[in-house]
Amino acid sequence: MSASAISSHPAPVLADLVPGARVRDVALTLAGTAFITVAGYLTVPLPFTPVPISLATFAVLLTGAALGPVRGGASAFLYLALGLVGVPLFAHGNAGWAFSSFGYIIGYVVAALIVGSLARHRADRSVLTTLGLAALGSLAIYACGVPWLAVFLGVDLVTAIGLGVVPFLIGDAVKIVAMSALLPGTWRLVDRTRP
Repeated sequence: MSASAISSHPAPVLADLVPGARVRDVALTLAGTAFITVAGYLTVPLPFTPVPISLATFAVLLTGAALGPVRGGASAFLYLALGLVGVPLFAHGNAGWAFSSFGYIIGYVVAALIVGSLARHRADRSVLTTLGLAALGSLAIYACGVPWLAVFLGVDLVTAIGLGVVPFLIGDAVKIVAMSALLPGTWRLVDRTRP
């Protein structure tokens, strides 16, 4: 992602186009948490890894980009916090922290902050920069999820990467490409319709 393609000055994210202030921010944060929750329930278990295929990663990246770092990060953090106190929000109705893919959920907060910050600097306006934005968000999720997986299962990092990264690379590539079409396309539509 070239530095020249990203503005150094903060810019609006898509959520800023919604009128209102505090009520809007609370509503959008709760909607982001709900979106991550619903997407997290859409899972496909794999027989060779304890980590399921989930749409939650796509929802987190999209939420972070659309809501910005504060609201997007708060949405992911609220998802994490509610699950920690026992609300069964996580995939397969899990709650708490004692399961193999909990590290990825910690990564959701980090990814939403990173992606939201990049979107705040216009990285969601072109296909190329959106590809970079989504790839960095995915890497942040893996950077938190894989070490947790390794410790939880008592395996080395190479084995954890084989269980917690490799099976998901194609799906993540599809999600990243989808974001690179969806976000810049939405901004083009917004730019055409705004006075």
